[in-house]
Amino acid sequence: MRSLKVLLLPLKGHFQPWCDDVIQAIGDSHQLSVFDPSRPISTQFDGIDVVIDHGGSVGTRRMMDASTKARLWQILGTGFDHFDLEYIRGLKIPVANCPGQFSSAALAESAMMFILMLARRYRQSAANFKSGVLYQPLSFELANQSLGIIGLGASGQELARRAKAFGMKILAIDARAIESQILVELQPDFMGSPSDIDRIISEVDFLSLHLHLNPETRHIIDARRIALMKPTAYLINVARGELVDEQALYQALVNGKLGGSGLDAFTEEPPNPQAPVFQLPNVVVTPHVAGATYQTSRQRAACAAQNVDRIAQDLEPFYRIDKN
Repeated sequence: MRSLKVLLLPLKGHFQPWCDDVIQAIGDSHQLSVFDPSRPISTQFDGIDVVIDHGGSVGTRRMMDASTKARLWQILGTGFDHFDLEYIRGLKIPVANCPGQFSSAALAESAMMFILMLARRYRQSAANFKSGVLYQPLSFELANQSLGIIGLGASGQELARRAKAFGMKILAIDARAIESQILVELQPDFMGSPSDIDRIISEVDFLSLHLHLNPETRHIIDARRIALMKPTAYLINVARGELVDEQALYQALVNGKLGGSGLDAFTEEPPNPQAPVFQLPNVVVTPHVAGATYQTSRQRAACAAQNVDRIAQDLEPFYRIDKN
């Protein structure tokens, strides 16, 4: 295996542990350098074999144009909705990502955390504690509550496993056929296709989104579908903000048309923390950290390092996303 020239594009303010883990995973096997925005792009990309782009949101068209000899552009992340995929396709540079299995447990745990906090009315309880009010509010247990999972990929499956342990009923939707062994293990109470989304939305007590963002999934939860939900139901989003028509969601929450929501992703980031919707006691938010765990960082770094080694051995990289 020959040594390659690898260039790491760090996301500003997020060097640790993400980039440190990449440096450690690649080790001395290859010649790795870290992009310096104060230096000319052309000299830093000259002769680079592999570019590792943190989150797919650092690389620009100028960088891609300077990468004419690159044999792989590796996205250190799962989603690529912020990545200029069509442009780099035109340059014939292969692109790979670190797909859902490397962050699935983290996302599922965050979604489960939101479900528990909303069911046990965490924010109301915290406020009562500060006010010296005991024994209130009453909450409800999760056994026999129904959970709709839109997208039964890696993170959706991990959430189903956790929710089943709490005795929840699982109603799932996916555009692809789920492997039979997964269905045997999870035993969902209902497994449907995108044509069944309206039915699921109208029936469940909790709805959790586990989808990539693309033109087909943008605003998949729109004003019409929000209106289909029970007024006591809760919406969980640890995926992408634009999967939801946020203004319709916020109006439903402010006007008491929905039981509550747990949100980790937003259309505009960072969102305005002073917005009225975020002051509601039935809304729980986190700052896009659902997948941000030490384990996710190490697993994505290992995935990127494996692909660098495969390129060095003239093998096809895993998880290419540039093929039509």
